[in-house]
Amino acid sequence: MHSIKNIAVISDIHAGCQFGLCPPEITLDGGGVYRASELQNIVFGWWGEYWQWVQDAVGGEPFAVVFNGDALDGRHHNATTQISQNLSDQARIAAAMLAPVVDLCEGRYYHIRGTEAHVGQTGEDEERLAQSIGAIPDKYGHHARWEIWIRCGPRLCHILHHIGTTGSVAYESTAPMKELSEAFTHSARWSTEPPAVVVRSHRHQNIEIRVPCDWGNGIVFTTAGWQLKTPLVHRIPGARLTTPQIGGSLIRYNERDDEIYTRHMVWKIPQPDIEVV
Repeated sequence: MHSIKNIAVISDIHAGCQFGLCPPEITLDGGGVYRASELQNIVFGWWGEYWQWVQDAVGGEPFAVVFNGDALDGRHHNATTQISQNLSDQARIAAAMLAPVVDLCEGRYYHIRGTEAHVGQTGEDEERLAQSIGAIPDKYGHHARWEIWIRCGPRLCHILHHIGTTGSVAYESTAPMKELSEAFTHSARWSTEPPAVVVRSHRHQNIEIRVPCDWGNGIVFTTAGWQLKTPLVHRIPGARLTTPQIGGSLIRYNERDDEIYTRHMVWKIPQPDIEVV
């Protein structure tokens, strides 16, 4: 019943964006070839390192993967930074990155829908992608869903894409703490099992908060992303001075001490060179 004790969580690859995750070379619908930028190739290398880190961390145990939204960049906000605005090209890039992951976790792959501006109304583009790469469907046949309740060992986890953002780093922890508090309040109100781990994405920034609970720790974290800094980010307070965080997370249950643990692998892009006059 609790056979899976390891869950890798990734999100926000924004395939199809010149700043998103991309293989070194990809053939587009018109027959042309896109070659990734220098920074994209660095991020692609980290993608391989992350999956090796996951395999080393689980030590041969089976693991599941939850992709937590925004697999495609889409056609959004009048942006001109897409490799191609042909969504079949974007899906081809996303599949090139995610299909090997489905094989790596032996098909224990779940897909969450992200932001409609990126993945289509009601997440329709993400649904098509998830079906094509073999994501596990829910009981209604949806291969991409808005949220998932999933166990890591006996502990319950709740994972969905969206979370509030802030214009100040000083309040970076506010929205995650609210998510955890609201999950506990909802569970108490309706006498349902509370999640031991709450996971959100969307921000492309990793932060974790732990609070002591009867079962050990209540944990909430947000995931890093796999997209470099876009023109939109340079306009956002609290984000425009940051360097991109690249990486993913891992949830593990340890039977020996009946405890759940989280680990995060996060890289940062170096600060731009300083001009010398």
